[in-house]
Amino acid sequence: RGQHIGFIFQSYNLIGQLNVIENIELPMYYQGFSEQASAKRAMQLATMVGLGNRVKHRPSELSGGQQQRVSIARALANDPLIILADEPTGNLDSQSGSEILSILDGLRRQGKTIIIVTHDTKIAARAQRVIHLLDGRIKQELYNKV
Repeated sequence: RGQHIGFIFQSYNLIGQLNVIENIELPMYYQGFSEQASAKRAMQLATMVGLGNRVKHRPSELSGGQQQRVSIARALANDPLIILADEPTGNLDSQSGSEILSILDGLRRQGKTIIIVTHDTKIAARAQRVIHLLDGRIKQELYNKV
């Protein structure tokens, strides 16, 4: 699971005592990456999500949008094939939410499978495939052109 699936949580789930780089490195530590390899990859990912200049900051020193960017970078640490995102913009203002969705769109274009759980119809409209659930059952399935 740790090698093939990345998780993005609505509440970020960052470790408050760790800085940006250390939070991004954490999954690589558990997968046995060398310190040098994980530090290099974490810096690349931090830069990719626009936080290259905030790598020594702790989560409490970051905005909600910046914390979600760290969460995305951490989800990508092991280069997973699938990314599961639970309401990835739910705690963000509209501008930060739009920036996060742009990052996810870019990952989809790179060939990643992105599965988003959301109640937001605007986010669902950006997806290639939308599955509506009601009481734990599939109610409707739609395909969008994106």
